[in-house]
Amino acid sequence: MDPHTELFQQHRPRLLGLAYRMLGTPADAEDVLHDAWLRWHAQDKSALDDPEAWLVTVTTRLALDRLRRAKLEREHYTGPWLPEPLIASEEHPEAMAEHAETLSMSFLLMLERLSAEERAAFLLHDVFDYSHAEAATILGISEDSARQRAHRAKQRLRDERTRFTANAQTQRRLLERFAQALEQPTEANLRVLFAEDALHISDGGGLARAALRPLLGGERIARLYLQVSKNEQGHQMRRQLQMLNGAPVLLTWADGTLVTAAWVECDGERIVALHALRNPQKLARLAAVTKSQTGPSLH
Repeated sequence: MDPHTELFQQHRPRLLGLAYRMLGTPADAEDVLHDAWLRWHAQDKSALDDPEAWLVTVTTRLALDRLRRAKLEREHYTGPWLPEPLIASEEHPEAMAEHAETLSMSFLLMLERLSAEERAAFLLHDVFDYSHAEAATILGISEDSARQRAHRAKQRLRDERTRFTANAQTQRRLLERFAQALEQPTEANLRVLFAEDALHISDGGGLARAALRPLLGGERIARLYLQVSKNEQGHQMRRQLQMLNGAPVLLTWADGTLVTAAWVECDGERIVALHALRNPQKLARLAAVTKSQTGPSLH
């Protein structure tokens, strides 16, 4: 490996972590890194005082351009849009290590509430530890603008996070209880799992059966999953808990096909939000990696 390729590979985990947090899908993040590599390959390295700063700047700006386009595309997406897990075993597990708590699916979904510029300024300063001055240089804006964008983003995320706890042990316990309730479903044993104002979001992308709008209310969610259980009759079902993006996710297989990846937010005792990823295109890579794994099955 030549020195310039080796240097790019040295910084690749950080660049991948940044691009993935910006975009929420591994494929888009990989595309950004591919474009960054092409620019790096063509760059006159002797003119660079700080190669890492150059790589981070190029990656951030490429991700910003792609995120702006993605936000426009998602306005025409069928139903709600949910992020796609980054599977640590795919290539660079170290990309998952830096500030792993900001890789959870719930955190990525909160980032969707920010503008592209706020998201970039926040990630650079609060996740990747660049100063406001450094973030401003990367983004090509004034230091004051970078500070204001990061502050607005942090405030919005702080307000959102007060609703739930990110305790993985509690999430796992509630997902196990949810899976058990689906084995012998009644409206009562499903209803007890959800807060009164619980939120359900499912992403089918127009390719799988899923609610086209968020569903609000524990009673309505319980009735929904009572119907889901009826629809599962006659199929060979398997449920499996898997740690993805640092948090537990419940995988549901029907006749050997991965049909749902679900994660929850909770208040310590009950589920306050349940997110169900059902888009088969988003599940395809996850299925390929997890199908052969021997994670615990829940019956």
